Amino acid sequence: MTVLNRYPTWKNVLVVLVVLIGLLFALPNVFGDDPAIQISLESTQPLDDLTVTRVEGVMQQAGITHRAAYLEEGRVMVRFPSVEEQLKALDLVRDDLGAGYVAALTLAPRTPAWLRSMGLRPMSLGLDLRGGVYFLYEVDMEAAIGQALDRYESDFRSMLRDEKIRYASVTHDGKRVVIVLRSPEDMAAAEQLIQDADPDLVVDTSSAGADYEVRVRLSEDQIRQRQDFAIQQNTVTLRNRVNELGVAEPVVQRQGVDRIVVQLPGVQDPAQAERVLGATATLEFRLVDENNNPFEAQSRGRAPLGSKLYQHRDGRPVLLKRDVIVTGDQLTDAASGFSEGQPAVFVDLDAKGARKMGETTQQNLNKGMAVVFIEQKRETVERDGQMVDVTRVEEEVISVATIRGVFSSSFMITGLDPVEARDLALLLRAGSLAAPIYKVEERTIGPSLGQDNIDKGMRAVLIGFVLVVLFMGIYYKLFGLVADLAVLSNLVLIIALLSMLQASLTLPGIAGIVLTTGMAVDANVLIFERIREELKNGNSPQASIQAGYEKAFSSIADANVTTLIAAVVLFTFGTGPIRGFAVTLSLGILTSMFTAIVGTRAVINVIYGRRRVKRLAI
Repeated sequence: MTVLNRYPTWKNVLVVLVVLIGLLFALPNVFGDDPAIQISLESTQPLDDLTVTRVEGVMQQAGITHRAAYLEEGRVMVRFPSVEEQLKALDLVRDDLGAGYVAALTLAPRTPAWLRSMGLRPMSLGLDLRGGVYFLYEVDMEAAIGQALDRYESDFRSMLRDEKIRYASVTHDGKRVVIVLRSPEDMAAAEQLIQDADPDLVVDTSSAGADYEVRVRLSEDQIRQRQDFAIQQNTVTLRNRVNELGVAEPVVQRQGVDRIVVQLPGVQDPAQAERVLGATATLEFRLVDENNNPFEAQSRGRAPLGSKLYQHRDGRPVLLKRDVIVTGDQLTDAASGFSEGQPAVFVDLDAKGARKMGETTQQNLNKGMAVVFIEQKRETVERDGQMVDVTRVEEEVISVATIRGVFSSSFMITGLDPVEARDLALLLRAGSLAAPIYKVEERTIGPSLGQDNIDKGMRAVLIGFVLVVLFMGIYYKLFGLVADLAVLSNLVLIIALLSMLQASLTLPGIAGIVLTTGMAVDANVLIFERIREELKNGNSPQASIQAGYEKAFSSIADANVTTLIAAVVLFTFGTGPIRGFAVTLSLGILTSMFTAIVGTRAVINVIYGRRRVKRLAI
């Protein structure tokens, strides 16, 4: 009898190599996690072994027990036997290292050093499994447009002054900038000046009596670009602020048109995170109007032309020039400290801001300059019987100082208490938001809930796996046991791929693994039933095996490709947990195709392929 089922040697070698590599990459998931602290530099520069030695020395002097301390991707990771030791070490390390370092609580895998040296890591756990805080923010797109118009208003005022064009007022209503002029000649000159400066702006003119108006608004493309910039810049800023908070493995990503998701694994107290992430604080530096009396302006209820009335934090009124010298988004670095025993924030400006500050201080020696602290908040108020959200802008002068010398790129801000100085430095260092954001949703997931989710998910995987193994073994006998081996290999390969890709495993992701556990045997069921049909038709066992695999392949491919398309669609258009499900489902489909078709064929050919067979155990 001719032996029909000898598999090529390279295919057998391929199956063995894939399974061995899968076992190796899945191995780090066996060892579990330890409470740990992660130490990095605020500048994101990599640390060295000297920092590891320093941290170990500090903990040894304090009698704190730790399991291991090592470098991982330029950061120091220290693992502890208990949470109590972890918390004590965190305070100690922060006090010893001081400013410039970020120490964060985290969980570190107990992966052996030889596996870490190969760059192997366990799969990442999502927020619903690990515990932490979830925020969903909405970006105020109308405010983003308003801020752009604020800048245009200031720029137009400077341009008209430079060109000696007389104007009565330059204002905006949130939709357009309105310039009021005194003559038609000035109106034509102003229109031409604006169009030359920015051809994309839409400029209209009108006249009523002695007033000649030039109305300027953003084009549709400019509005769309500004909105896209606002959400992209806010995403970057929030990511920087999360890094400043010292949270390990955070997730900050855009969701939909105007929303941003922030996930902070391991953070159980959302108060500080919310205060820093949601803050829309920024600064403006303005010259003091020393030619007018602020108390008179306050009593009249309006400021003189070219000035704006503010309130100092001590309650007194302050008149400031309308032209802004420098804004918070021109700061490149900020650090809190002390100057002459008083809290201070030391700031550095970019090239444009430094040049403007240098020119201003040179031309205004011995005159006053103020720092304006601006914060935007959203409130819910009743209007026409309905509750609506409105934006409220709070502006206060936090510091007024006399310019005693020329400075440009570096200077300091005083007039704050220590906590305000620290928080303001953090916000300025991380960057100001391009538009206000408002919290839409907040969820805090405790670590016990996360562990409970893991336990239930693993129990579901185990029960599903055991039931499939029993059914296949009883119904298909030896062939069923081979299929069970394929299902086990499939689980190993899914875990290995999740570890390789560092894709976060979420609770829906576990559901995807449970689903693929059942789907993994579908292909083998089709193959085995086809083999049974071939045997009933009188074909030889070897011919039936070959026909079963070849004739069932098209049906298997069609079924899996359609499911894979659905998984790709879920990943493309879904967010968060839906993507987690789509990832594990996609990986499960690919691995099950390999294990069910190539893997089981190799094993069955090892069993039956090199001998004459009269009967199959199927």
